[in-house]
Amino acid sequence: MSYIEFFFRYFHVLAGIVWIGMLYYFNFVQTEYFKEAEASAKSDAMAKLAPRALWWFRWGAMLTFLTGAYLFHKIGALGMSMPAIWVGALAGTFMFLNVWLVIWPNQQIVLGMKEGDGPSAAAKAGLASRTNTLFSGPMLLGMLGSKHIAAISTQVGGSVTDTGLYAALGLIVVLEINALFGGMGPMKSVMGVIHCSLALMLAVLGILLYL
Repeated sequence: MSYIEFFFRYFHVLAGIVWIGMLYYFNFVQTEYFKEAEASAKSDAMAKLAPRALWWFRWGAMLTFLTGAYLFHKIGALGMSMPAIWVGALAGTFMFLNVWLVIWPNQQIVLGMKEGDGPSAAAKAGLASRTNTLFSGPMLLGMLGSKHIAAISTQVGGSVTDTGLYAALGLIVVLEINALFGGMGPMKSVMGVIHCSLALMLAVLGILLYL
């Protein structure tokens, strides 16, 4: 491994920790706090805390995506021997796009940084944020477990097929469409989105190994 590749891997992981850490903070802590906070406390947090957190959130996403794109380019043909990485890459790309094209623009309206329909913007940002939390399970599976999945598939008597890969990718696409035009469903609660993310991760794993 070259020093340059190590540099990109290091900052890819570091930025990813910041990004996903902030994602979980928003979904598991801040959103739930806002439901119970006094009006004055919520107003102060929206004015001073949320914009700072969103800065780290969106730029963590940017650095994670850029370093990941470089690393994904470097692996080249490895994508064929570790097809699960495509699932992680697609989920991660959708998560990045959700941050910059859905969550951040709508959060600017929610926080009063620009004009717009506050309740509608909050709903759009919330659904995209919940979907990113949903995607974090299969994203980590694809990015961190791709080598292991390839090895396990050989042990169970085969390899990840094109059918399995396309089915897993299709599932991610369908869920992203829901993030843009659908509803939260069971993802409304913290435990709901956690369970959905784990279930999606297991479903993707099963599809890749056995379909």
